[in-house]
Amino acid sequence: MKFYRIYIELTNICGLKCSFCPTKELPNEIMSLEFFELIIRQAKSFTKEIACHVVGDPLTLSNLSNYLDIIYRYGLRAVITTSGYYIKNHSLKTLFHPAIKQINISLNSFNKNSNSISFREYIEPILDLCSKKLELKRDIFINLRVWNLDEIMSEREFNSKLFSTLNQFFRVNLDSLNLKGRDRVRLDSKIILHFDNYFEWPSLNNPIYGDGTCQGLSSHIAILVSGKVVPCCLDSSGVISLGDLKEERLKDILLNRRASNIRDGFKEYRCSEELCLKCSYKNRFN
Repeated sequence: MKFYRIYIELTNICGLKCSFCPTKELPNEIMSLEFFELIIRQAKSFTKEIACHVVGDPLTLSNLSNYLDIIYRYGLRAVITTSGYYIKNHSLKTLFHPAIKQINISLNSFNKNSNSISFREYIEPILDLCSKKLELKRDIFINLRVWNLDEIMSEREFNSKLFSTLNQFFRVNLDSLNLKGRDRVRLDSKIILHFDNYFEWPSLNNPIYGDGTCQGLSSHIAILVSGKVVPCCLDSSGVISLGDLKEERLKDILLNRRASNIRDGFKEYRCSEELCLKCSYKNRFN
C-alpha cells in the first residue's frame, strides 16, 4: 500500500480565523518531536512525501527546522502549507531546508481575517521569499494559492490589488489572461500562481450529497496532531478515526476493518461513512 503523500499535522494552531475554514473545536496542540519521529519511521514505508499540515500552520512553530531535519534524515520530502503570515519569523535556512519540496502560500487568507497589518506588510515577505528563491536558484516550488474564483464568493477587489502587485513584481500581465478554466499560471521558474474555488468542508451538519468515490485512503491519508489517523486531509476533527498511533501501528490501522470498508466502498462509488456522504468535495472526483 503506497500513498502519494501523507498529511501529518505538526500543530493545529494557525493563529488566524479565516472565514473559509471550519471552526476549530479541538484544543490547541503541538506534536512532540519524539512522537513525530515515531510516526515518520512508520510513514516512510508508505510514502515519499509528507505534507506538514491539516488545519494548523507549520510556520507557527519556532522549531520547524527540527521537524524538517527528521523528515530529511529518513529520506522523505516535505510540503509546507501556510497562510504566509509567519514567513518573516523564519530564516532562509529553514524555508529552503533540503527536505522541502514545495511551499504553498494561501494568499486569499489575507482578506478573510481582521488584520492588524496592511496588504503591503503581508505580501512583501512572500515576494522576498520568491526573490531569494530565484536569486539563490533553490530547487523548490513556491505555489501561490488564490482559491477564491467562484462566482458567489469571488474577491474581485482583493484579486485586482493582488494581480497588480504580482504583475509589477514578476513582470507579467495577469489582467490579459482569461483565467476561466485555468488552474495555474507560471510566474517564474517553479513559482506558480494556482487558482481554485472555495470549497465546503465536510461536516456531519451538512446535507447528504450521496455516494461517490474519493482519493482518501488511495492517494493520501492524514494524521492529526493527536495521533489519530483519518482517511482524508479534510477530516480535521477526526470524525472518521481509523485508529490512534499512540496505541497502534500505522500498518495495523490501515488494514483494519473500518479502513478496508471505506477503501472497498470507494472502489464501488459507495460511501461507508456518514461524513463521506455529507462531503461535497468528493464530487470533484465523480
